[in-house]
Amino acid sequence: MGFILGMNMIGINVSVLMGASAALLVGIGLGLQNIFSDFVSGFVLLLDSSIKVGDVIEVDKLVCQVKEINLRTTTVLTRDDKYIILPNTTLTKNHVINWTHTDLNSRFDIQVGVSYNSDVKTVMEILKTETLSHHRVSKSPEPFVRFNDYADSALIFNVYFWSADPFRVENLKSELRIKFFEAFGKHGIEIPFPQRVIHNV
Repeated sequence: MGFILGMNMIGINVSVLMGASAALLVGIGLGLQNIFSDFVSGFVLLLDSSIKVGDVIEVDKLVCQVKEINLRTTTVLTRDDKYIILPNTTLTKNHVINWTHTDLNSRFDIQVGVSYNSDVKTVMEILKTETLSHHRVSKSPEPFVRFNDYADSALIFNVYFWSADPFRVENLKSELRIKFFEAFGKHGIEIPFPQRVIHNV
């Protein structure tokens, strides 16, 4: 009160200064809002352990491995071996899949199409045998195969398997596709491709 009275006595309009200060503080408050939210989210992540260092997560269709959790940001490593620094609010406000939250084994699948003249049981047996023989595929639960659909030019099968390496599972899928292709060639099973017939009028 003494400061305000003194400023008024020397002719300075304190109300103008107070109005300007209030506007400045509002602007600073809005600017710090996201930073404060990140700090609160950091405390939440550290306390509830829903996401831990080493976990493989998927957020906004980005699959990555958590490398470091700080109070404001979380550092992750993508499958392209790029480090990304995420604000902690990204992990607390968005839908996050934690592939390794309770169990290292995660289920994946590969879709395969074969020609209509293929023997269904033989195809299913090949897919299961080749999948099971891969050393990076978990033996329990055991892989299984489904005959999922009749497509325009192919019979569609899906191979379901579990792996303890979800972060590099795309490399595993590639290796399995090569094994399927080689096994189909040995058994004379064709993988069809779209064909078009053009008639001259």
